[in-house]
Amino acid sequence: MLKIGLSTCGKVIDEALFASYREAGIECMEIATAPELYPTLDMKNIRALADRYGITLWSYHLPFMPFDRLDISRRELTDYTKKYLSELALRAGDVGIDKLVIHPSGEPVGDAERDERMKYACEALAYLASVASGVGATVAVEDLPRSCLGRNSREILTLLSADDRLRVCFDTNHLLGESNLDFIKRVGDKIITTHISDYDFVDEKHWLPGEGDVRWAELYSALIGAGYSGAWLYELGYDAPSTIARPRCLTPSDFVKNAREIFAGVSPTPIVIRR
Repeated sequence: MLKIGLSTCGKVIDEALFASYREAGIECMEIATAPELYPTLDMKNIRALADRYGITLWSYHLPFMPFDRLDISRRELTDYTKKYLSELALRAGDVGIDKLVIHPSGEPVGDAERDERMKYACEALAYLASVASGVGATVAVEDLPRSCLGRNSREILTLLSADDRLRVCFDTNHLLGESNLDFIKRVGDKIITTHISDYDFVDEKHWLPGEGDVRWAELYSALIGAGYSGAWLYELGYDAPSTIARPRCLTPSDFVKNAREIFAGVSPTPIVIRR
């Protein structure tokens, strides 16, 4: 079985959050907060809390919003974005976080500008890979939905070609023009972290597995078969989005139960009704 992880998804990263993770059996944490709060995070305190509660600081999600300010693929924004993300990467690396998740673009990205924006994204990713390497970290490029760069395995592999040190964050609810299984088949050996959530194959939904249409036993088996041994890391909030109705908010224990069902080859138990 893989280690069970959970993104903070904008929650206050304090002692109570770490305590709730440990009590439920969550083993790994991804740091992800509101865009404006990244510069204020007390990384040394977060490291101390992680050590106190026995939680692995698995990954750090570099900010990607607002789109009109942060975007490595836009010529007018790439220099500022590289500088800002480099500063955050160094802070994360200094406390031992060794996986830095990055979005290769914002959106929309029109067909006419796609090649140019891929060029700038590749240049920026190569730069950030070098920065991360200096603190023992690896940049993990996330697959993205809709018109974003990295919307299929072909584009992800093009982005990774910018630097041999780049790897992949596999988001299971972002692929709209390619199946998850085909994506794993083509880039599985490059995946070093995950964002686990469910969807309807129409658009990203960030539902709990079992609430959407992903066939989880097949996906898990394919990921293991590709050699993945990292964290099974959920990326969704406790509150239900408007597209489904949950009788209550999720808790960390729900994620652990969900993961153990998937690891056992059992269809995860849904607790919602789709609207």
